[in-house]
Amino acid sequence: MPRKNVLPLAGKPLIAHTILAARESSLISRVVVSTDDAEIAAAARDAGAEIVWRPADLAGDMAKSEDAVLHVLGELESNEGYSPEITVMIQCTSPLTAAEDLDGTIGKLIDADADTALAVTAFHYFLWQNDAEGEAIAVNHDKSFRLMRQQRTPEFVETGAVYAMRTARFREVKHRFFGKTVLHETPPERRLEIDEPEDFRVAEERFGRLRRSREAALPARPSAIMMDFDGVFTDDRVFVSETGEESVVCSRRDGMGIERLRGLDIPMVVISKEQNSVVAARCRKLRLEHHHGIDNKLALARDWFADRGIDPKNAIFVGNDRNDVECMTFVGTAVAPRDAHRSALDAADIVLDADGGRGAIRLLADMIEAKQAGDH
Repeated sequence: MPRKNVLPLAGKPLIAHTILAARESSLISRVVVSTDDAEIAAAARDAGAEIVWRPADLAGDMAKSEDAVLHVLGELESNEGYSPEITVMIQCTSPLTAAEDLDGTIGKLIDADADTALAVTAFHYFLWQNDAEGEAIAVNHDKSFRLMRQQRTPEFVETGAVYAMRTARFREVKHRFFGKTVLHETPPERRLEIDEPEDFRVAEERFGRLRRSREAALPARPSAIMMDFDGVFTDDRVFVSETGEESVVCSRRDGMGIERLRGLDIPMVVISKEQNSVVAARCRKLRLEHHHGIDNKLALARDWFADRGIDPKNAIFVGNDRNDVECMTFVGTAVAPRDAHRSALDAADIVLDADGGRGAIRLLADMIEAKQAGDH
């Protein structure tokens, strides 16, 4: 497809979608586009990327993606002395890629102390091929004994969207897979590569369906938003120092989401069972009303709504675990991050396309803003 990288998709040039996902990533610090095309460079800059101009010998159809990335790394090092520990190769032809896919792939590489990582989706199909005589040969199964899906060893298909690599070794071996390789599983609905005009139509439909289904479940104007802390503002991990001091990781994107919600004049409160003062510290910084060390969340929630004369049936509760379920069913709209406990996912009216501590609140803020803009 000629010029597909700059063709419009869901109101943006194709290349802009992956650039914006990378900019929203909590683990990516710099986004660079390699190109020899002025129009692509302009679209990439508009989306917030830097440009490294690609030489002619790397611009042909037969040029390898790895060679372009190696050229970028060489230019950044020679011009700035800059060499990242991890390099992430993102394909702009996978516009459904989310920041969570990027952070998940990078996080898997780090957590597993791996050398390379890639995004995949689950694969449940039976593969066949023809042998030299034209007879069909079963590839990934025994044709005489068809196991049920739950009995089969899980298989995964490469999405083609995200690859993470330890930079130093990558520059030595010059290909994207080396050493210990790990997989990060992403939702199958985001696996889409744009190659043909039909792919654009499929992508447009998926963008539209995703936006409509999520916005439809939201109240036109929420009366209030209640939120758990651990697993919503954090990724549910805790770091303990040798002196016993605990710390957590939060996303700056969620801080921006809270600011956007405050601009919509929606009352907000955090109710957490966690005793640690880190809850209060983070909430104070975000200027959020907060209650922590709470064993009976539902009782506090009932009182909070009653004291303010707010109808809970028009409110939102964002929770991630079993002790949130009562509150989630008490309010009108229950919301859960994608990595919440199964009990919270089952109780949720909306499951966000983001993990806790990785932009879930920001995504909810974007959805509420879009809902209100549509209603107007």
